[in-house]
Amino acid sequence: MEQKNSNYGLGMGVFGAVFFIFGFATTFIVTMTAPVKAIFGLPEWAAQLLSSAFFITYPILSIPSGKLVTKIGYKWTVILGLLLMGLGSLVFWPAAQMASGLNEAGDVWSSAKIVSFGMFLVATFILAAGVVFLQVAANPYVTALGPESSASSRLNLTQALNSIATMIAPWIISVAIFRGLSESLMSAKEYGIAAAERVPMPFITMAIVVIAVAVILFTIKLPVIVSEKKESVKKSVWQYPHVLLGAFAIFAYVGAEVGNAGLIVNYLKNSGGIDPEVASTYAAIYWGGAMIGRFFGAIMFSDMKSKAKKYGLVVLVLGLALLSGAFVTADGYTFDSWNFNAGLIFMGVAFVNFIIMQIGSGKAARTLAVFAIVAASLALITTLTTGQVALWTIISIGLFNSIMFPNIFSLAVRDLDGGEMASASGIINSLVVGGAVIPPIMGGIADTVGYTWAFVVPAICYLYIFFYAVKGHAIRTE
Repeated sequence: MEQKNSNYGLGMGVFGAVFFIFGFATTFIVTMTAPVKAIFGLPEWAAQLLSSAFFITYPILSIPSGKLVTKIGYKWTVILGLLLMGLGSLVFWPAAQMASGLNEAGDVWSSAKIVSFGMFLVATFILAAGVVFLQVAANPYVTALGPESSASSRLNLTQALNSIATMIAPWIISVAIFRGLSESLMSAKEYGIAAAERVPMPFITMAIVVIAVAVILFTIKLPVIVSEKKESVKKSVWQYPHVLLGAFAIFAYVGAEVGNAGLIVNYLKNSGGIDPEVASTYAAIYWGGAMIGRFFGAIMFSDMKSKAKKYGLVVLVLGLALLSGAFVTADGYTFDSWNFNAGLIFMGVAFVNFIIMQIGSGKAARTLAVFAIVAASLALITTLTTGQVALWTIISIGLFNSIMFPNIFSLAVRDLDGGEMASASGIINSLVVGGAVIPPIMGGIADTVGYTWAFVVPAICYLYIFFYAVKGHAIRTE
């Protein structure tokens, strides 16, 4: 593979912004399951269908998107994805208006609610189609933009930018939708309609931003990545066991990450008696853990030689953990309302995450194995405990999710050429459908036997990822 334009910084900058955009959109939809549950009076499994509508696009569109990248290039695929995101965001406007205007609140499956909820699902699908185009193009582009030895570092860095967005999205939902609403002071009908009335503005804003970015990207000349060989791409990729096993690891990872996130607000509300507005801020910390862990990963998997510089950056990241944890859990808009107790706990857990990362010795597979075991253990502890212990164990999983996607992806596409990589990216990203399958399963368990037992499912997912890290990634044909 060769890079025809040496403007590495421009390529990383633009695709860093792309990672930020689709990270925000993904997390915003996942966290929207809690407001949607309130708006329509749904059981948990049905509310999780919003996540299913988002992630079902991956098996449908990922492989065609990989072919599209090969045909029209990374830049045009990203522009098309941004425009689809804008269209999907705008469809939420009439969907939410219809929901807020409903006259019937008692019958969950009235015709008006079916149509309105269906529009939510259609809007989600269109928006997600755009995200798939972005993600299928972005991951191999960043992987191919520099040396293979530092591919994990680049992916961790861009995924960290993605995670800044994923931390912001639940906080915005807390402020824009839940703030000022009280289930104890309002009827279910009043609460649902008030939540629905607040839905359009964040999506209209998202539409304006992504369309503006598409227009800007149209005017920029990006570094071009081309394949050194293109023959037998489909056949060769399907013959690599490490690619296929890696795709299933992505299925397990995304299913577990999204399942955890989708249940956090209602889990804390039902099991911990925490108000949804406050619970949404803790969901933001869960996603913020991925941000912090990926910054650590970008530092530790990089080719940086100076230990002093590395550890100086680590200190800055720990400071970011303190400030971000205190900010998103604040009960107001002024500095003196920041929750530094939560910030300090989050920083402490982040420090433990960094210490555990050292066991990986900067190696992608070893670090992935360690993190998978820790994440599985935290999920099981969440199942077996309650109160503050369970609150912080479920939130801390975010830190150990952090390096999973970039490390799984870099292990799965290792030794592939440019043409194979585009095809492999389509296959791997199609298994992001785990985000459509696992959350309803967890929601069904929460509805039948309780929220705490739902977290056994992600524990099983993390154990498969452990297998891939230890054995699966090394199984490959000559």
